[in-house]
Amino acid sequence: MKRFFLIAGEPSGDALGGALMAGLRAELGDQVEFMGVGGPLMQAQGLQSLFPMEELSVMGIVEVLPKYNALMRRINQCADMVVAEKPDALITIDAPDFSLRVAKRVKAASDVRTVHYVAPTVWAWRAGRARKMAPIIDHVLALFPFEPPYMEAEGMQCDFVGHPVAAVEQPSDADIAQLRSELGFPPESKILLVLPGSRKAEVGRLAPIFGEALKPVLARHPSLRVLVPAAPSVIDAVKAAAATWPGAPVVLDPSGLTADQAEARKRTAFAAGSVALAASGTVSLELAAAGVPMVVAYDMNWISRKIIESLAKIDTVTLTNIITGEKAVPECIGARCKPDLISGALLELLDDPQARATQVAAAAEAMHLLGKGGDAPGLRAARAVLAGIS
Repeated sequence: MKRFFLIAGEPSGDALGGALMAGLRAELGDQVEFMGVGGPLMQAQGLQSLFPMEELSVMGIVEVLPKYNALMRRINQCADMVVAEKPDALITIDAPDFSLRVAKRVKAASDVRTVHYVAPTVWAWRAGRARKMAPIIDHVLALFPFEPPYMEAEGMQCDFVGHPVAAVEQPSDADIAQLRSELGFPPESKILLVLPGSRKAEVGRLAPIFGEALKPVLARHPSLRVLVPAAPSVIDAVKAAAATWPGAPVVLDPSGLTADQAEARKRTAFAAGSVALAASGTVSLELAAAGVPMVVAYDMNWISRKIIESLAKIDTVTLTNIITGEKAVPECIGARCKPDLISGALLELLDDPQARATQVAAAAEAMHLLGKGGDAPGLRAARAVLAGIS
């Protein structure tokens, strides 16, 4: 019997954890036992969460301070249980502010093997994070193929296990046609996807800029349909912003849908897109998986921008560009996040078939490098974990 203590602190970590647990069950059958903290997907694989995962979904100093004592109690609770139960491995999934504090306490009091799922982005900024992790983490499971050398250089074992986005099944033509019909979009119309972020601050900052950028684009392409898939957390802000944009945008509202239904509908919307304007983030990988050419634009407050610029080690933020080493996706970042530059990049994509083809080819290459067509990431992660404890 193999026993694992897992910790996830947010929905993305719960998804990774659920897939990893499914992979461990596929390899071990009934000879596996889980304990720890997780959400509905991990619970569906047999985890009885010690406490609600949502207690750990806290971001920002202002938000953390009132809950500091409660979080410290949860850190100690998890660490004490790991030391007492002596599982084959402690597997922490992202949420480093919480997870690595648990791992530090576990290492100080035991020889339990520690595995961290999702490598820190030391290739982008704050390179010292890997060095700080090394004394407390034995093994890292990486989402990107270029990450293992960064972890290994600090003495940690690291395996690239593939990115979940590359394993997602894409919608069928029938699914796309049905969504177009529901939205009242003619079959031959081109769709511009607009994605101004999944946090209220992002939407507040980017939505006015995106709205201005749409004006010259729609002036040249008046038949273009504007579709705005919105995250549940920002649906009201997105609706309010889109109401001021030209082109009568249609906001894809996930309200009233289950999480799975909303995700499937969003994927279908992405697959229906001709081009996209998106805030920087993992959404760019989802668009790449759907083969949608895009322009990525992002800005932040002046102080944050200067700090990030001073620490950044790369000159592109779009994951497709980073993974392939080619700057196929145009970016309007920081001081370049201006309506005229964004609209110019969008018009080039819409007017130049070769520009679109170049991006589609880069996206396909990125998905291949992320493991598309191979074993599922959860299974690869499970095999890496088991190899480490054998």
